[in-house]
Amino acid sequence: MTSLAAFSATADPIAPPIAHASFTIGDVVRHRLLDFRGVIFDVDPVFNNSEEWYQAIPEGLRPRKDQPFYHLLAENAEATYVAYVSQQNLLRDDSDEPVDHPAISGLFTGYEGGRYALKREHRH
Repeated sequence: MTSLAAFSATADPIAPPIAHASFTIGDVVRHRLLDFRGVIFDVDPVFNNSEEWYQAIPEGLRPRKDQPFYHLLAENAEATYVAYVSQQNLLRDDSDEPVDHPAISGLFTGYEGGRYALKREHRH
């Protein structure tokens, strides 16, 4: 049987990177470079998507992985979709206009004060 002291002496735990999120679930944001906006429905403290997805981003535009990434119910002039966006590429949307995405009613109760309220059953 291995003692805890023996384990900690031989294997130092590696702490995950710490990144501080500027936005939260329900916030309405817009992309800094591209013409779309959306409502945040999930947050990853650091990059948590596939390497293939990451490499598909042009190298000059590729964001750092050591920052929060946000899942958005997004919209542009042509379509609604789900987007995965780095914190460095998001700005708070000050238009005070609701996002027109068909999945919003499944996750949020309403829009007030520039943000959406998450339904009780989705809170943890």
